[in-house]
Amino acid sequence: MSQTRDTAPAASLRGVTVDFAGRDALRGIDLDVLPGCLTVLAGPNGAGKTTLLEVLAGTRPPTEGTRSVTGAVALVPQRTAETDRLPVTVRDVVTVGVWGRLGRWRRLDAAARTAIDDALERLQIQDLARLPFATLSGGQRQRTLLAQGLARAAAVLLLDEPTTGLDSDSAQRIRQIMRAEAESGVAVVCVSHDPEVLSSADRTVHLADGAIAR
Repeated sequence: MSQTRDTAPAASLRGVTVDFAGRDALRGIDLDVLPGCLTVLAGPNGAGKTTLLEVLAGTRPPTEGTRSVTGAVALVPQRTAETDRLPVTVRDVVTVGVWGRLGRWRRLDAAARTAIDDALERLQIQDLARLPFATLSGGQRQRTLLAQGLARAAAVLLLDEPTTGLDSDSAQRIRQIMRAEAESGVAVVCVSHDPEVLSSADRTVHLADGAIAR
């Protein structure tokens, strides 16, 4: 972990509560996410880990409390919303990662193309770039989604169970990328039950019943 104690957080939550139909999925969450740190969210199913990740990503507003983030955020979901009917290639999916900088309909510039190519290469899927995303294996899909996140060049990288159910090669590659991103100064937050991910964490935040366990 490269950050020091006085490093400003890349993301902060204060007093965050999320209410689902009268039930608190999260309650009173205070959390600082630091640059250069791999933070793993751990805990049993239903503890609120994915909801916390969604609040950090800005895709789920808190019922109470505040969220502040410095810089771009990339969210890598466990499952994709893409269906087998969508005619998108692997490269198309990774290209979405640069839309935040360019806008959806602008032509790709040299920097964007380089970011896409570098992300494909780092995840070792450059040979799959022209294949339909729907034809990929689970491990290949997860690598593609992580490549999309890398192409965004975000200050905060959020991942939901990125190695669950994957072949050993894909899982190991994703673990290596998460570690490398943290060491480069990115704030990496990962929901995981993977013992190898947990053992490599700079910080583990345990959740139980929607709260951080003390």
